[in-house]
Amino acid sequence: MNLDWKQIRQWVIIIASGIILYWGLEHLEVISKVVGNVISMLSPFLIGAAVAFILRRPLARIEGFLLKLSEYKEFAFLKSVSRILAIIFTFLLFVAAMILVIFLVVPEFVNALMMLVASVEQFVKQLQTNPQEWGFVSEQLAAWIGEMKLDWVQIANDLKNWLISGAETVLDGTVNVVSSVVSGVTTTVMALIFTIYLLLQKETLARQFKKLIHAILPNKKAESLLEILAMTGDTFSNFFSGQILEAAILGTMFFVAMTLFAFPHALVISVLIGVMALIPIFGAFIGCAVGVFLILMVDPMQALWFVALFLVLQQIEGNLIYPKVVGNSVGLPSIWVLLAVTVGGSAMGVMGMILFIPGFSVIYKLLARWTDRRLKEKKISQ
Repeated sequence: MNLDWKQIRQWVIIIASGIILYWGLEHLEVISKVVGNVISMLSPFLIGAAVAFILRRPLARIEGFLLKLSEYKEFAFLKSVSRILAIIFTFLLFVAAMILVIFLVVPEFVNALMMLVASVEQFVKQLQTNPQEWGFVSEQLAAWIGEMKLDWVQIANDLKNWLISGAETVLDGTVNVVSSVVSGVTTTVMALIFTIYLLLQKETLARQFKKLIHAILPNKKAESLLEILAMTGDTFSNFFSGQILEAAILGTMFFVAMTLFAFPHALVISVLIGVMALIPIFGAFIGCAVGVFLILMVDPMQALWFVALFLVLQQIEGNLIYPKVVGNSVGLPSIWVLLAVTVGGSAMGVMGMILFIPGFSVIYKLLARWTDRRLKEKKISQ
């Protein structure tokens, strides 16, 4: 009796995979708990790897500049310490950016919020006593507002309490997120050490990883896997660097324009729009809504002009800046971007919106490559 051992092995693998899948579906809670514990134990290394991945591009730029500088005799000593100095400068820039946001933007936003709460009562009183001052209110609506018998003081107090409670909720949520990410000094220190180690030894680690892949897989499969991993890393890096640069450009455009036209809260609204622009498609509009709300309490007509300004700058950003800065790095059609944002938002919230776009870009490129290969094979076979 001749046994086809290759076919038998395939059937064994299929049956074993089915058994494992069935067991996993029956014990999802146990698996989730185990995976959660493993992730918790590895969190310092995961955080360190993520930070190293984000910082590798600016590190390479700074190190390249230092190496070029070392070609001059008076700066020849930089060649031996270029990597260490580049890591130090990269971390300093990262910390400086965080400090800039915390100490410039946060106080401005708090002041705007307090002014908003303080001006609510005055705003509604003016709207009730002399609504004709607001050009966008019709005479019928003005008469109706004038006849209203509402306790505006109580409404203002309720709104004030709601804003304060909402701010406390946001603050509590922020504190919980931060405490969960940096769970203790030990985790932070370990993540920092691991980040520095990865940045210092990135070439050595990459070479060792390639050797391991070649040792495990056949050469052809190993090369394919390494090529996919390299493409994935480049896609994510290009997307993040492009998205950050695009957000910085958009925030700067808003700050310059709002300062020139004397809009209130120019700094906080500009930074808010820039930060929210990191969220694809919807982020800038969320920042616009908050900006309109803040300006509305100062001057309703300026709020309308701000909407017009936002639409103009959004068109410039969407048609000129985004395609040049981010679009080329992603290479996704618009429908795929919308699908990635929708699926990512449903699965992981804001983080999913950000991560799923480069993820879908990788899938799109692999699918296009596979399609081209299959079409070529069919053409040859014909």
